[in-house]
Amino acid sequence: METITGANLYDFPKYYDLIFGSDWKAELQFLRAVFEKHARRRVHRVFEPACGTGRLLYRLGKAGYSVSGIDLNERAVEYCNRRLARHGLPPSAGVRDMTNFRLPRKVDAAFNMINSFRHLASERAARSHLECIARALAKGGVYVLGLHLTPTRGDPTEEEEWSARRGNLTVISQLRTVDRDLRRRNEAVHMSFGIYTPSRTFRLTGRADFRTYTARQIQSLFRKVPSLSVAATYDFAYRPDLPVAVGPNTEDVVYVLVKG
Repeated sequence: METITGANLYDFPKYYDLIFGSDWKAELQFLRAVFEKHARRRVHRVFEPACGTGRLLYRLGKAGYSVSGIDLNERAVEYCNRRLARHGLPPSAGVRDMTNFRLPRKVDAAFNMINSFRHLASERAARSHLECIARALAKGGVYVLGLHLTPTRGDPTEEEEWSARRGNLTVISQLRTVDRDLRRRNEAVHMSFGIYTPSRTFRLTGRADFRTYTARQIQSLFRKVPSLSVAATYDFAYRPDLPVAVGPNTEDVVYVLVKG
């Protein structure tokens, strides 16, 4: 199989969208239920930092929300805007940094569901992002933030593998932790994506670095942005009727932060 090394999957939005968009229905239903349950205002304007291909953004737009997003990857943003336009929605995604942005109008809700937050490599960058979100949200609005924590009891997950198919396209994803430095708060992950089409079969490989968070460390970060408070926590089962308690064994968690 042909292998393209040092690849950035974000530069291949069609494949990225398939592998990370396979659970969109559960996520979409969860977001709408969380908006209804936890926002202290009617949710109409919705914003996604690190929106990527807009896999959830356009579906929320089709459901009647006014949507917008930002991402650093130009190819992903172009893909997202074409998708929005194709569905009769304004092409409202832009190339911006999630640690330094201002929106022209406050939003009622924001969301970041699949660990993109952990690409922010320092405490300063993570805090700056949350401060930007706090400024962007109207009072009573919510930020739904999903990420993997580093458990302090038990062994953390070292490998993940899943696949997705759409028509004649299949993508098989493998993620494996190759280094975890808890002192420097960095987890290095080897990423491999097998692409299978009728005309070509190849593999994309690369590396991603994620900042690590224990439950205590993420709570400490949240306290530094006092206008945002934790209203509820869930896991990646996306059950809005089943909040979870975050403990030393917790890895997958979705925080619902409310703007005071």
